[in-house]
This record gives sequence, C-alpha cells and structure tokens, in this order.
Amino acid sequence: MRVSPLFALTFCFALVSCATPRSALLERFEAGLAAQDSATAALESWCGQRGFADPARVIAAPLTGEALAASARIRAQLGVTAAEPLKYRHVRLSCGGRALSDAHNWYVPARLTAEMNRQLETSDIPFGKVIASLDFTRERLAAQRGASPECPPGTVLSHRALLRLPDGRAISLVIECYGKANLH
Repeated sequence: MRVSPLFALTFCFALVSCATPRSALLERFEAGLAAQDSATAALESWCGQRGFADPARVIAAPLTGEALAASARIRAQLGVTAAEPLKYRHVRLSCGGRALSDAHNWYVPARLTAEMNRQLETSDIPFGKVIASLDFTRERLAAQRGASPECPPGTVLSHRALLRLPDGRAISLVIECYGKANLH
C-alpha cells in the first residue's frame, strides 16, 4: 500500500504535536524548579500558574513506612559524624488535592531552631517554608528525567540536592520525586 506524502506529513505532524506539549511542559517545569532554591516555592508558583488551586498552597503529608537510614555518604554530604543526630522526613507534597512530589529529606536538627524542629515534627508545612528564614541555598547534586531508585512509579523527574546555610554548612539532603500530575 502506497501512502501519499501529504498523509505521511500530516501523520508525522500529528505525532510531533502530541509529544511536544508534554516535553515542552516538562522543560518549563524543570526551569521553574531550577530558578528557585526552594522546591516548595517553585511548586507553589507552578500550582498557581497551572490553576491547580487558588490560592496555591503546598502542603506536606507524611508518608508511612520505614525510614530510610542515612548512609555514610549522606552523613558525609551533610558534614555530620555517625554519632550526630539526623532526622528523616518522608512526605507527599500536594496542591489543590493534586500530588506533585514525594520527598525524602534527611536534615540536621541541631542546625535548625527549636520552633523549626517542632513544626517539622507536628505540622503539614513543607520543609522549604519552615526553614525559609534561614536564607538557604540549593545545590543540585543530580537530576534525571524519570525515577531514581527511591522514587515511586509515575515519577517524571527526580532531583537530589543539598540545602545549605549562608555559611556553607549543609542542613538537608533531599531526594525529590516529581509526578506526572505536574504535567496535566
């Protein structure tokens, strides 16, 4: 069967137009994350731009399950000894009832205030909002499209990053798993 060039061109255009918006949307999403030190701030901005909620407010819901132990590598990246306490927080960040990401977070409680530690233990406030007054910066260690081993199915983008105080000390290592709900 011979296919007309016009049909072939129309078919190819249809395929590209179906694939391009999602890819372009993922690129816009990635750019929004890269432009912020706080993933929470980036997600709230994205939530508002996409009309997921008005007002756009990200909440952190604890996920149950076994805590991932901090490896020697994580402790080294955070600049703590094996004897120094670390906390682990595993949450699902959502906005307007839409699950945007799952986050694994190992943090150094001694580098936070008592009130910050209390909020992290007892509230649905995301880590980035709790520590915003510390004027932290984000050092991206890795980013990949798709899931890292710590991420659930349906992850379209995963990040690994260190959050640092202005003096350079690390306060948190995060693994963020961004879901496909961000692209709808």
